Amino acid sequence: MKLIVVTGMPGAGKSEVADYLQRRYGIPVVVMGDVIREEARRRGLEPDSANTKSIMLELRERDGPSAIAIRCVGKLKEMDNPIVVIEGCRSLAEVDVFRKFAEHVVIVCVHSSPATRFERLRSRGREDAPSSYEVFKERDMREISVGLGGVIALADIMLVNEGTLSQLRGMIHEIAEVLIENAR
Repeated sequence: MKLIVVTGMPGAGKSEVADYLQRRYGIPVVVMGDVIREEARRRGLEPDSANTKSIMLELRERDGPSAIAIRCVGKLKEMDNPIVVIEGCRSLAEVDVFRKFAEHVVIVCVHSSPATRFERLRSRGREDAPSSYEVFKERDMREISVGLGGVIALADIMLVNEGTLSQLRGMIHEIAEVLIENAR
């Protein structure tokens, strides 16, 4: 199996990249954040910002920095697709897990400014949307503290997403053939 790992700060556009690759090319997607949201629901908790924060930190503290990736590998083992997109990788320890599991890994980073990301997160209406800019900054710092900066720095491809959804999709389309070929 080969993996296209999509990373970036919250609200940068990771989901759009993953969704586009799934819709346009039929590549299945494993969303790392879903592992945490599923765990919240399993515990009878709402998957809101406070609960996902505490669960993410608890799992990483208890099971190590690669805890979420290890759970994703369990899902990958049940799949028989030659290429899978992993959305939401947040640490180099997670990258290492994916590199040990997969034949080839390509890391794509989606980058947007904090102001752009804050507005996107507020407008998309998810349960874990930040209630204020202070909460947003706290979440950014938490993401950086678990190692997201290292994954961003070592990405193979960087997409700067400051424009429209159509512009982002155009950028994805431009690199998709190379991405898929590199993952084959």
